[in-house]
Amino acid sequence: MFVLIWSALFVSVKGSIADTGASAWGQQLCVGRYCVTLSERELTAEAGLCVVIPCSFTNADEFTPNHTIWYKCEASQKFCTDADIIFHSNKNTDTKAQSGFEGRVSSLEPDVSQKNCSIIINDLKESDSGSYQLRVHGVLNGKQDAFTFIPRVNVSVKGLSQKPTVMIPTLTEGQQATLTCTAPGLCSGSVPEITWTWRGAGGTESYITGNSTDFKTENLTDVTQRHSSTFTFNPSAEHHDTSVTCNINFTGGESTEKTLTVNVTHKKEITISGVTIVKEGDVLNLTCSVESFPPSLIEWSKLSSDTNLHSYSGSARLVIENVKPEHSGQYICAVTYMNNTLKKDVNITVIYNRAAQIIGNTTVRKGDVLNLTCSVESFPPSVIVWSKCGSNTKLHNDSGSATLVVHNVTSEHSGQYICTVKHLDTTLTSYVDVTVTWHTKIQNGSGCVLQSEGLTCVCISEGFPLPNIKWPLLNHHTEYSVITTVLNHTVNSTVSVTVKNHGNSTVECVSNNGNGEERENLLLNNKLSKKDDLCFSSKHFPL
Repeated sequence: MFVLIWSALFVSVKGSIADTGASAWGQQLCVGRYCVTLSERELTAEAGLCVVIPCSFTNADEFTPNHTIWYKCEASQKFCTDADIIFHSNKNTDTKAQSGFEGRVSSLEPDVSQKNCSIIINDLKESDSGSYQLRVHGVLNGKQDAFTFIPRVNVSVKGLSQKPTVMIPTLTEGQQATLTCTAPGLCSGSVPEITWTWRGAGGTESYITGNSTDFKTENLTDVTQRHSSTFTFNPSAEHHDTSVTCNINFTGGESTEKTLTVNVTHKKEITISGVTIVKEGDVLNLTCSVESFPPSLIEWSKLSSDTNLHSYSGSARLVIENVKPEHSGQYICAVTYMNNTLKKDVNITVIYNRAAQIIGNTTVRKGDVLNLTCSVESFPPSVIVWSKCGSNTKLHNDSGSATLVVHNVTSEHSGQYICTVKHLDTTLTSYVDVTVTWHTKIQNGSGCVLQSEGLTCVCISEGFPLPNIKWPLLNHHTEYSVITTVLNHTVNSTVSVTVKNHGNSTVECVSNNGNGEERENLLLNNKLSKKDDLCFSSKHFPL
């Protein structure tokens, strides 16, 4: 029985006996036939816990031991007195132990005949440090007798440094778990107070309430007890990376605690942050993250592309410098968590605006169709408006592209046309000059007058571009004069030539403006009427 008890206690107070590498038991010390075996070294212990003084004795055969008495007194005293008693195995004696030791000292083996004098002192205080002496009472040759053993054991009690043992199982979100805190020491003294506190991410500490906290005292032997507390709760992601503290308060004000970080296996929703609409040339910067434990593996990819853009644990950034329109599209964030893969996608839009392009013929013939298209490659599509310079009328508008169509054009449709491009908050304009051309045409009022040896002919032609008028008659003459005047789109050519004999009754006028040529024989009049004369003199023959 003693061997089992002492084995358990020796394990519980290991480190309380000075460790020299030698046995905890000292040599047997004898006076005559009375011997005692005590620890050779001083025992050290910690306040709030307990200490075991291992002890055994032998005596003369004619001596029968009945009781053991332990004293604590000054080391300078050879023998302690009754006032120094801390333990008496005889419960019926009138001799009382010191008030400070009452109820704290007990024998490991109540049967004195076993000659085991070991005691345990519970609820240690630093004032318990000192010298301890043994006295054995019994019967010698039929008479009451006692023997005090001179060898002593010195106990040194220091402040509490041992920590509780906190057991935290693997925690998974939503699965109930139990935490266990065991007080240090295997002592049979006062039951300590065990409390749990929780420190969150914000640093605030509070007692855990509203959960099941059970306290248990386990009797290992008659003189040893293990004190523990269990805390059962449902862990969540909010508990991850927080800390839990188990605090032990012993009798006498001694306390100790142990703090552990709580890790909870969990995974929250995938989040993608960053601006998804960027301008061409700017930087695309997206972050995909997921709060989880253990950390998740995150990988970026682009739809319809085999390229993995970025990967990391717990968080991944996608950064593209100087973005281009081709960077628009769907990007996928793949999160691998404990062999499971989840995905979340995001659409990226690149805003851009190219220069306006105008296609179509800007020179058209009168009566044909004017067809011009102004288009802009941009996103979002630009709003395009056609207008004519000098006119408040908007001719056509559309998104992304606008076509200006004018049927049966006339000279009035010539001029400058404006393509106005509105893209978001920006407005740009492009200009194009439209020219309407038409065939040359010799007008009424053209003709010739022959007076004496002077021939004067007038040819009036209209067209665009302005026509060029030629006189074949002049190929045969060296002396002549030509006067040309222009009014709007009309050219007036007057030729004067000296002829001695003109046998023809007509003179040819040739008009050409690149769109075609027109020839007309002008009638030769020998005598003009007054009306015609006035017409020639005022309209066709400027002075």
